[in-house]
Amino acid sequence: MSLRTLPLLFINLGGEMLYILDQRLRAQNIPSDKAKKVMNDIISTMFNKKFMEELFKSQELYSKKALRTVFDRLAHASIMRLNQASMDKLYDLMTMAFKYQVLLCPRPKDILLVTFNHMDAVKEFIRDSPSILNQVDEIFRQLIETYSCLPAGEFQLIRQTLLVFFQDLHIRVSIFLKDKVQNSNGRFVLPISGPVPWGTEIPGLIKMFTYDGEEMKRATFPVSGSYTNALTEGSFDLFGDRVIKLGTNMYSVSRPVETHMSGTLKNSAARTKENTAPNPLAKEELNLLAQLMGGLEIKKPVGTEPGFRLNLFGTDEEEDQAVAIKSPELFDEVIDIQVSKDQQQHEELARIMEEFRVQEQPKHSCSKGDDLLAMMDDL
Repeated sequence: MSLRTLPLLFINLGGEMLYILDQRLRAQNIPSDKAKKVMNDIISTMFNKKFMEELFKSQELYSKKALRTVFDRLAHASIMRLNQASMDKLYDLMTMAFKYQVLLCPRPKDILLVTFNHMDAVKEFIRDSPSILNQVDEIFRQLIETYSCLPAGEFQLIRQTLLVFFQDLHIRVSIFLKDKVQNSNGRFVLPISGPVPWGTEIPGLIKMFTYDGEEMKRATFPVSGSYTNALTEGSFDLFGDRVIKLGTNMYSVSRPVETHMSGTLKNSAARTKENTAPNPLAKEELNLLAQLMGGLEIKKPVGTEPGFRLNLFGTDEEEDQAVAIKSPELFDEVIDIQVSKDQQQHEELARIMEEFRVQEQPKHSCSKGDDLLAMMDDL
């Protein structure tokens, strides 16, 4: 497992969230000034300096529940509100889109190009806000500095860590189903043709060499796919052509997007029960969660500025139906993030800690979880 995976996971999921929100804000004809404020507030919060400092620390990934909690808070960092069903759909779309991108990367290092595509799109969203743009550029440079020099083996480890994180997610997405890149069971269909990774040769040729390294013989073998050479490598600089399209906005062409859980409701409830079971690493995970949430600076509406509710379904009736068909157990353990009340945030994290029944360690202990209460007091 790579300890450098968390920033890439968060930024790519955040980029997919912004794509979806932008599409839905347009579809619901939200006034442009409100839509712009929502995007600016979320991006400003997402690339908060203290928040990013925590993300870039070497650390293991944590549970899907903890990650979902962070994105719940991030999605409500402005005047926009999502109900539970819409937030569920948003998170499902985010995770499945990035899972598909990781699976299709021609080589492990291309995960960085996918990340840069998301970063390029984020910069386009806030091109008229210089202060936020500077925030994003600073993180962009940090990404380049941290990841551009990593060896291929480290990127392979990052890719494997991401695939392990996503391996149990098989949510059907209408766009993928219509494009025939996803089966009805929620599993993706990977192509066996197309351009080969940069720096590799088209399969079908065997070369044999002498001890001196001189080619002595060639042989061919039949291949089942149709392959082409990659014309050029994507740019790993702050500006440039990334070449690959993974990580770009697949919602740029307006079309309805639906999600469906693969399997029965019983399986969904069982998975939820499994995710909420006591975690042997609960102490470290809660500590990280408190640090991450403490780094987020939530902006409250100014004066009497009205908020609005965003619906990720076609109609309110579809949204209500999505709530009705969900098992009640699926909502029992969802953390309700009240972004406008600091005291409620404190009480909610305290309740989570109580559920895990973590015993306090002596103050001299070097465990990172020992300072959880201190960090929660700072929220």
